[in-house]
Amino acid sequence: MTNRPTTTRLTNNLPISVIILTYNEEKNIEDCLKSVYGWVEEIFIVDSYSTDKTLEIARKYTDKIYQHPFENYSKQRNWALENLPVKTEWILNLDSDHRVTYELSNELKDIFSKQISNKINGFMISRKTIFMGKWIKYGGHYPVYHNVLFRKGKGFCENRLYDQHFVVEGTTLKLKGDIIDIISDSLDKFCFRHLKWATLEAIEQLIGNGGEIKADILGNPIQRRRSLRIFFNASPKFLRSFLYFLYRYFFRLGFLDGYEGLIFHFLQGFWYRFLVDAKIYEIEKKAKKENKSIKEVIEELYNMKL
Repeated sequence: MTNRPTTTRLTNNLPISVIILTYNEEKNIEDCLKSVYGWVEEIFIVDSYSTDKTLEIARKYTDKIYQHPFENYSKQRNWALENLPVKTEWILNLDSDHRVTYELSNELKDIFSKQISNKINGFMISRKTIFMGKWIKYGGHYPVYHNVLFRKGKGFCENRLYDQHFVVEGTTLKLKGDIIDIISDSLDKFCFRHLKWATLEAIEQLIGNGGEIKADILGNPIQRRRSLRIFFNASPKFLRSFLYFLYRYFFRLGFLDGYEGLIFHFLQGFWYRFLVDAKIYEIEKKAKKENKSIKEVIEELYNMKL
């Protein structure tokens, strides 16, 4: 018999099912599970065949563990939403490096203690990015909202290779509480992930996949960010990464985040964006030189079927 944590369960858990994606997350998964255990109705793990102790740790908190091959984030999320035997009315989507704050859990307990209007189908929650142990508060990086909590059947993850957002049908409200997002436990891992994401972002820009989120500069925070992304993508390659870093670091006060902020804003706001442009340039140059379509070059370079 598995020993359960000593956390006291509530007599009436909130009607929320938490879905957590995992792959070799033995360093992160327990803190994530602890942040939701004891006050939500169900916890589901969707694992991509971890080879470390991820599932051993997860079994201390839930027996609802499923494994499914990982193709991309959107497909994994939508597979979970469409196939898991979720019994509750609400679903909260988390990653292994997320932690629900005490303030957010209390806010949700207060909200669910009252009748929620049938017109409300989702809640937008901001993330607090933690990089090298420091909260990245400036540079336009907080608050950054995501539609991660919604009614069952009313939300899905948009079909993008990178920078996917959940699309929720109907009205959503912003919450005050946050989800802590532990960006990475090492610079090596941070850079490796961004190397992969730069490729995916370059492909998205080249094939013109804007996703299902409607860009609206006057809309909700997610729609406004999508509008700014469209403006950024239309700007001159290479120059835009310089301007974006200057905007984040100086105009949005990123320098107030200290040395950790300098490293983060430079790598994520300049190096990563510059790398995306370099990959776009590489693909376009190869297509022109070999007289091939962009699609053919992408499929050849990255062994990817578009």
